[in-house]
Amino acid sequence: MFLRSLLCALPLLGTVLAQSVSYTDPDNSIVFQGYTDPVHSVTYGVVFPPLAANSTEFLGEIVAPIANAWVGLTLGGAMIDSLLLVAWPNGNTIVSSPRYASDYVQPLWYSGPTLTTLPSSKVNATHWKWVFRCQNCTVWNGGSINLSGAPTWAWAVSTVPVVTPSDANSTFVEHTDFGFWGEIVANAHASASDYSTWASGGTVTPSSTTSVASSTTSSTSATSTATGTPYDYVIVGAGPGGIITADRLSQAGKKVLLLERGGPSTGETGGTDNAGWCNGTELTKFDVPGLFESMFTDPNSWYWCKDITVFAGCLLGGGTSINGALYWLPTDSDFSTANGWPAAWVNHQPYTAKLSARLPSTDHPSTDGKRYLEQSATVAALLLAPQGYRNITINSDTNSKDHVYGNSAFDFIGGKRGGPVATYFQTAKARSNFVYKDYVMVSNVVRNGATITGVQTNDTSLGPNGIVPLTKNGRVILSAGSYGSPRILFQSGIGPADMIAVVAGNAAAAARLPTPANYINLPVGENVSDNPSINLVFTHPTIDAYDNWADVWTDPRVADANQYLKDQSGVFAGASPKLNFWRSYTGTDSKQRYIQGTVRPGAASVNTTYPYNASEIFTITTYLSQGITSRGRIGINAALTGLPLVNPWFTDPVDKSTLITAIKDLLTTVGDVPGLTLITPDNKTSITDYVNNYDPGTLDSNHWVGSNSIGANSTVGVVDVNTKVFGTNNLFIVDASIIPALPMGNPHGALMSMAEQASAKILALAGGP
Repeated sequence: MFLRSLLCALPLLGTVLAQSVSYTDPDNSIVFQGYTDPVHSVTYGVVFPPLAANSTEFLGEIVAPIANAWVGLTLGGAMIDSLLLVAWPNGNTIVSSPRYASDYVQPLWYSGPTLTTLPSSKVNATHWKWVFRCQNCTVWNGGSINLSGAPTWAWAVSTVPVVTPSDANSTFVEHTDFGFWGEIVANAHASASDYSTWASGGTVTPSSTTSVASSTTSSTSATSTATGTPYDYVIVGAGPGGIITADRLSQAGKKVLLLERGGPSTGETGGTDNAGWCNGTELTKFDVPGLFESMFTDPNSWYWCKDITVFAGCLLGGGTSINGALYWLPTDSDFSTANGWPAAWVNHQPYTAKLSARLPSTDHPSTDGKRYLEQSATVAALLLAPQGYRNITINSDTNSKDHVYGNSAFDFIGGKRGGPVATYFQTAKARSNFVYKDYVMVSNVVRNGATITGVQTNDTSLGPNGIVPLTKNGRVILSAGSYGSPRILFQSGIGPADMIAVVAGNAAAAARLPTPANYINLPVGENVSDNPSINLVFTHPTIDAYDNWADVWTDPRVADANQYLKDQSGVFAGASPKLNFWRSYTGTDSKQRYIQGTVRPGAASVNTTYPYNASEIFTITTYLSQGITSRGRIGINAALTGLPLVNPWFTDPVDKSTLITAIKDLLTTVGDVPGLTLITPDNKTSITDYVNNYDPGTLDSNHWVGSNSIGANSTVGVVDVNTKVFGTNNLFIVDASIIPALPMGNPHGALMSMAEQASAKILALAGGP
């Protein structure tokens, strides 16, 4: 719905936002109070007449890269019932209009404000700038600007042009991204004489000099001296790696700052995104396991990162707050040298035991101890048994992964999502030496050659120009994920030459790069793996497809909703997966590979010539798992968006042939199960053709690993045995990106065990704080 996402995100904002800073526009000498969005490099600035004048006007500017087809500035922090200023380039001129919306509809022209474009506005090959006077703009229907306060303002951008660029009243589609910052209006007042001169298009020499805002709020270079509150450890990213590492380091007495670019998730953390049927409770989308499938259909999906082209969670908990929470304690082979790990990592058991003690697994998550909606698991077991599969409790027999199946296991706690947010984060935040800040975007590390001196953020409350410094011998740990951590490295002058060149082509990001002599050439973004996954859709008369999970958010089955609200039991205490299985294969190259299967009621899509009963469908997803040999590459584009450069699926044809063989084997006993019918693919499509023609856009499992692989040297790896980035003295990475090869199952169990071991290795490494 039109512009709903920006409005709905506003209540989720915490007390910590990026704050505006003072800067001088070199073209017109106007001293603005403003902010630069670090993702899209758009600058927003304003200046008001003297506070005592109680004026109803201000001067403003928007400076945007040309890729931004239109930009909006909302003065009330939301798109509904707030004055919205919208502008876009049209040839060599800027077109603008005041807008207002009272519902989730196209914002309409708002009568009252007068917008005057000032002479220093311009359009060139790379950017457009709108400098304007906004009269009668401080009060509007239902709202106003606090002229002596620091209100939350919002921005919106779109890469899609408006319908009629020459028409100021043109319609336009919903923004492609949005965000918020704290605009310190109290610091945005000029003298009467300066304001008058600027408003008439003139220039004056300001009484004090200030820096021009960069994409993080300053033009500070990557080698600047950082001052401010120092920390022993600054951890970037509050996903599973960051949270566990922060907990263990703070437990050891270290002064730790954990930064998250997104906001709260579960109700316990301040999240408020709950379904209507959960109103009056603290049960958010991220608390209720049975709402998992709604993550992908919610029109207000603010929790997905907007600057990464695959699904990635930008909120507290990262991927563990938005995934299905399948939880597999790692096998010994997951951390074997054969799977790419250094010998010093093979003994994972003590760290896996620590993880299991903090975060036990369960294959019966309902608080009443019962399992629900198990029909698909029952039918799948009938399919597997004749093939020699045996039924086990999977996490009680972790190394058995050939011809085994069992009930799906999760890290839910008390019928709610558990994970590191409900455990490790809670113990960390209780310590006085631990600080957590959300809505803080880190663009790059600040370094002097091999030594990291701080991190560059968009939050000036953390240090001058947003730079967070370190204590003596302090360290930075990147835990921003398989896409986020590589991007930070690229913007810090670390990685392949072609990716650093992309950063150098972005004017704002280039200003923060070190000198070329200090670039560090590492295979960042290489060696990437993800499970290729193929869905098979069946029908069986005993199946309850649960309405394909379509109504769980808006109109759930009343009895199930009431049962869950009463005591967190029933269908909603579990996610959609119901059974998992594994089988080992030896490929034509004599290498061992494993197949994982996941069974769930419902289906993402059905493509068949058969008539079928939609209430009886279920899906078996087959994944190629440990042993996969295909690799890809991820990187960034000119907008610094993270994306796959080379897809990692089936680059080795033996991977594909092995998966095809496994699917054919799986289907050999369909006829042994009365009433079972395979409808996708149907009998007019061979399995080989089905796999060969499978949509690459749906082939991924979103289990990305390896983009900053651990390795023996800087030729094959990005981090060493202690997770320290090669060529640096005090930069570490603890997230999925350092995992050198896919584990046996969904990776978040192996990832959290890795974080336990990495924390111990970092603490034991000499030379730290």
